[in-house]
Amino acid sequence: MRDLGLELPDPVAAPPDVRLPFELVRIHGGLAYLSGHGPFDGDRLLVTGRVGAEVSVEQAYEAARATGLSMLASLTQELGDLDRVTGWVKVLGFVNCAEGFNATPAAINGFSDLILELWGDAGRHARSAIGAGELPFGMPVEVEAVVALG
Repeated sequence: MRDLGLELPDPVAAPPDVRLPFELVRIHGGLAYLSGHGPFDGDRLLVTGRVGAEVSVEQAYEAARATGLSMLASLTQELGDLDRVTGWVKVLGFVNCAEGFNATPAAINGFSDLILELWGDAGRHARSAIGAGELPFGMPVEVEAVVALG
């Protein structure tokens, strides 16, 4: 990551007055299941709005990339480091869409491109990119994933 000039944000923390009664990362067998993440740095949401209205496709791409970094921060917190991640299995991305916006894959590509840059072939994953009428806290994108551990 350092070679790409990337730094991890602070791990996701619940915003004030919000309770998150679930694990951000759940390890079961040789897999890590990552709960939905957004473009957070600690408890600070970095981008809000609907893609195709307040948020451009390019901004949504960057928000999805920031979401990936947030997810990697959660994985690092759970695993100690990212060396245990041997592959990316499945990614599910949601895009907070303005009416008529349907380029959801272009937004979630920010996440996928980051993972492929960092893991190469081991970063190849199955993926869906779904439009949503709303996402928690007004996030423009939310991503969940399943990763293989060694």
